[in-house]
Amino acid sequence: MEIHDIAPFEDELPTEFADRLGTQYSADVTKIHKKENGQFFTPTAIARFMGGMAGTPKDSIRILDPGCGTAILACALVEKLVGKSESLSSIQITAYETDREIQPYAYKALEYLKVWLGSRSIELGFEIVSKDFILENRHVFEDSRTMSLFNRPHAGRFDYVIANPPYFKLSKEDPRAKASASVVSGQPNIYALFMAVASKLLSDDGEFVFITPRSFASGNYFRAFRDFFLSNVQVTRIHLFASRKETFSRDEVLQELLIMKATPLKQNAPAPEIIVSSSHGLRNLDPSSEKAYPQSQLIDLNSREKILHLPVSGAEENVINLFRSWSHRLRDYGIEISTGPVVAFRARKFIRDRFENGNVVLAPLYWLHNVIKMNIEWPVHKVGKGQYIEICQASEPVLIPNCNYVLLRRFSAKDDRSRLIAAPYFVNPNMPEYIGVENKVNYIYRTKGNLERSEAVGLAALLNSKLFDTYFRTFNGNVNVSATELREMPLPPLETIKEIGNRIIGHNDFSESSASLAVAEFLNQEEVASA
Repeated sequence: MEIHDIAPFEDELPTEFADRLGTQYSADVTKIHKKENGQFFTPTAIARFMGGMAGTPKDSIRILDPGCGTAILACALVEKLVGKSESLSSIQITAYETDREIQPYAYKALEYLKVWLGSRSIELGFEIVSKDFILENRHVFEDSRTMSLFNRPHAGRFDYVIANPPYFKLSKEDPRAKASASVVSGQPNIYALFMAVASKLLSDDGEFVFITPRSFASGNYFRAFRDFFLSNVQVTRIHLFASRKETFSRDEVLQELLIMKATPLKQNAPAPEIIVSSSHGLRNLDPSSEKAYPQSQLIDLNSREKILHLPVSGAEENVINLFRSWSHRLRDYGIEISTGPVVAFRARKFIRDRFENGNVVLAPLYWLHNVIKMNIEWPVHKVGKGQYIEICQASEPVLIPNCNYVLLRRFSAKDDRSRLIAAPYFVNPNMPEYIGVENKVNYIYRTKGNLERSEAVGLAALLNSKLFDTYFRTFNGNVNVSATELREMPLPPLETIKEIGNRIIGHNDFSESSASLAVAEFLNQEEVASA
């Protein structure tokens, strides 16, 4: 069907028309085209839910949709605003869209919105900007990244910013990554740059409503972004989805998503409560469970990391409170965590598939698949995953001493039962003086000396526990288990960790069930049971 053949039905709402246009567009282009443009079309139910988050409008308003697609979010927002105010008389929409294939669809949707509003005596003006949103507004990064909203020179443009931004990683050499270097750590994802720019374009009483992945809530890659973002806006509401699959099922997206509402940060204003709600997916968006939390309970703005915790149940809230009652981190016990130094493609010439007799000295090499809960399985031969690494002068910089460690997977599959999978490693006097740890595995060690066996076993048991996994999931929305996040996780007293380890060692039972029982015995039973 040609686009000129698509017309609104009688009395069709603009949101529904925009959704039909999106369905037709998706049929007209390839999945590759949509993936290259980071396009995931917002279902009508979510668009209306997001629009409903907006507060009562003034008589004349300006709306920004920085990644408009077929303009379904702008249409949904306008429909909701019209229902909230009888005095609304004038709307100006600025929509950014770089994909020239979809621009005619957006134009058609906004033209119909104009007609629909005209029948209600409301004037609509709109423009579709074909320039890149990040590059076109790069001036917002010219200020210091910590400059607060009320001092910035570029504020005051839009009363509402609503978006489902594109999601894909950018190379460090991408012009958009360079333009936003002040909020980039490592390899950035473009959705966070959209959020950063939009936070600078709100009017003094503006409102920000975005649907994005949860991954920005923690991790080193998003630390500079969180610093920037939270110095410009205050989060007032968050909606979470229990199902990864259902939210954008039409586009076959497997993502942990959230919807966030924020408002400009105001000088000397008391921190607002943050309302957290949740639903399984699209079916029970309204009504949904919600609870108000003090901001300090979800975000420590005085911390370096500014991790955002997002509980979806009373049990998760209990777990967060339990962890907040602990005041120590790994570093307080003289313990550190690092990422395995063996990068396979760089160390290929040192890696061996099988043990070799002769003059070459080989050490065991531990990969992600060698680490299971409470146990190291080695050797486990897989194609391209050699289980040995040569010890020589050239390879020594990527090897670590043969000591006691806790090995922890850096990545989990999206549908893994647990995010945290750890195992104690004990020094083997029959092994060489070094071992290899591949880059997809973290290792925990004592900075001076050697971890005691009880410490290694106790830490591994804690990390594998449902309690720790539950806490980790409240702030981690991706498959990456970063060393930065683990460094910041609160821990119980070291003596408790040792007691857990000694109980497991004493029973000579290193199974996952034995570890779980030991953790439950030495930590507060009520919180563990409710996790």
